[in-house]
Order: sequence, then structure tokens, then C-alpha cells
Amino acid sequence: MSVLALSPELVKTLSCPSLKRKLTVFDSSCKNLVMEVHASGRKTYYFRYRDARNIVRQPKLCDAKDLSLKQVRQLADNYRQQLAMNIDPFAVKEDLKKTPTLENFIDDSYMPYIKTYKRSWPTDASLIKNHVLPSLGKKHLDEVTKTDIIQFMSKHALTHKPGSVNRVVIMLRYIFNLSIRWETPGITKNPTAGIPLLEENNKKERYLTAPEAMKLIEQLKCSDNTMLQYIIPMLILTGARKNEVLTAAWDDFNLEQQSWRIPLSKSGKARYVPISDGVAFLLATVPRLDDCPYVFANPKTLLPYVSIFGSWNTARKAVGLADVRIHDLRHSFASFLVNNGRSLYEVQRILGHTQIKTTQRYAHLSQESLLAAANEISKAVPSLLAMPSRVIDGNVTRIN
Repeated sequence: MSVLALSPELVKTLSCPSLKRKLTVFDSSCKNLVMEVHASGRKTYYFRYRDARNIVRQPKLCDAKDLSLKQVRQLADNYRQQLAMNIDPFAVKEDLKKTPTLENFIDDSYMPYIKTYKRSWPTDASLIKNHVLPSLGKKHLDEVTKTDIIQFMSKHALTHKPGSVNRVVIMLRYIFNLSIRWETPGITKNPTAGIPLLEENNKKERYLTAPEAMKLIEQLKCSDNTMLQYIIPMLILTGARKNEVLTAAWDDFNLEQQSWRIPLSKSGKARYVPISDGVAFLLATVPRLDDCPYVFANPKTLLPYVSIFGSWNTARKAVGLADVRIHDLRHSFASFLVNNGRSLYEVQRILGHTQIKTTQRYAHLSQESLLAAANEISKAVPSLLAMPSRVIDGNVTRIN
């Protein structure tokens, strides 16, 4: 190593001694500036310093042919000033190099994580493959901007309904939140934050009326599937999802505590459903199959039904309810609760919704209950119903 006062002329004439791989020269006129002269003739500038951990670093600045000596010294002075302010510019650059692309983060971190708890992870994988990666996959996490998200939503909305667009955006929001929570290098802000979801006006909810429910239940008794007369009422009485009922085991029910434990819900976590008097009565009538742990098992296989669509389709059509889906029984349960004055919070807890927004789709159903509540003031203060006087041109006129 040599210490020399570098000059433009010296930089041009310096060469690597024979039998050596390179010559290292420290610039005596600019602290931290180093030049290496290689045997090939290439000359490179470096910035040599000790980082916050007292480790010697020597990141490359540039090739001598790219910047003049004066420009390189200015660059070195700037870096030295940043170090004096406890800012390591090269550490920032290293973090940027470590920032993964959206595609890499999804493959290496997001997908392995959700596979540990989310039963519907194949749906996420499909949405990512078909929609997210083609548009945003090659961008680094810190390169994805709000504009990118808005443009993605606008483009996606041309071929998909608002609900489908929102589903992808909600997933992206979660992906970026996880990257921040896990302190992924280079990412500090969520580009989806503050971007509102699209208005969804395409949701069609079908609710059973009480007479329709009674008519359907009577028809179920005629079904070739002898367990259908228990499965469908269980869905109506609990608002549970189809697979939650089909795979329900006797050990999951605690009649003393009036609680049904669903071991693996849609969210991947266990949840509890209260056992109402109706559910308790229904369970008492369900025939127990020998050596079968499942409540609503197929009597032939002693295993949960893979599908009940055929028998369900026959029953619903027989009573003129061909437009009612099995999942509509869950909606019907919620509508019965809300229209009988139960709060959305209670409905959310029973249905197992993780977000109140999901439950708010039933808010409009409580209009009748709200009107009844508002009318209580009229009953409490009857005199308020007396017809008021009206002032017309300064004269009081009684309206008869």
C-alpha cells in the first residue's frame, strides 16, 4: 500500500508493478479515498472506512474512467460528512440490495406462512399467480407505489366485479403489512394504506322467511338422504358453514357449557358457537351411529359427506326454493338475529367473522327494528302527536 497525493496526471500514469495483482494507493489529499490499479490496467476508486461496528468496509465508488479525480474527491467528502452525522450511506445501499421483489417475498415468506394456518391458501396462490405477479411481481417491495395499486385496481376492474378487485387489494394490504411487521429490509410504508375499496353493489343476498324455512324442513323428511333432515336445520339454527357442520364431531359439543367448539374454522383458528335450545333439541334427535365420532356422518361410510348437493337440490326445488343456496342458510340465520333486535357485534361473534365489515352487510335488515325503537318516543310522550300550529303571514292557523 502507498500513500500519495493523487493528481490527474498521476492517476493516468500509475501502473501495477509486475508480478503483482494490484497496487493500492491512499490519497493523502482526501481522507478515506483509495484507488486500486489492477494488472489489467483498470483503475478503481473505493471509499475505505469503519462502520458503526468498527468493521472496515471498502465499497466501490466508480471506475477512474467514469469520474474525474475532483468529482471522486467531492463524492468521498460527501460520504464522510454523512458518516460524521451517524448516517451510513453504504448501509442504506446494502439494505436496498436486500429488499426482495414482491414475487420473491411472496414465494419465500408469505406463502410458507399462510400455509401454516389458512385453509384457503390455494385461493391466494391462484389470485397471486393470475393477477398480482403479472402486474407487480417484478417490482421490489419499496418500489410499489400507491399509483401502482390504483392503476392495478382500475385495470382489474375492467374485467372483474368490485368484490373480486377488493379481494385482491385486501390480500395485497395483508402482504405488505406482514413485510413491515417482519422488518423486511427497505420497506417501511404500505402502498395500499388509505386507498378505499371499490363500492360493491353486486352482492345478492337471499334470506329465507320463517314460512319458507318451515316448508323446507318438512320437505327434508322425504329426502332419500336420511341425514339431510338434521344437517339443514343445524345450518339454519347455528349459521355455521357447510363443512363445519358436515365434519362436526360429538366430542366438539359441550352441552353443560352450551358450547360447540369448531376446531378449524375458515380463519384457521378454533371458534365457539353457542348451543341454543333448538340446537340442543336437534342434537338429541340425531341418531348416533355405532363407533362413529361424527354427528352428521354418512350412515354407509361412517364418514362426513363429501357432497350433499344432489339431495339438497332435489329438496329445495320440490318446495319452489331453487334460488336458495346452502350458504344462504347462513345469511338467513344472520337476518333472523338482526331482525329480532340482536346487535351486529353479537352476529359477528356467532358467525366467526374476523372483520365487522363482513357483518355490516346485514345492517340494513335491522331497519324494522330501528323504526320500532324510534317509535317508542311517540308512545312515551303521546302529546308530541298533537298537531302543531302553523304560522302563515304572522297569523296562527290551526291545521284540521
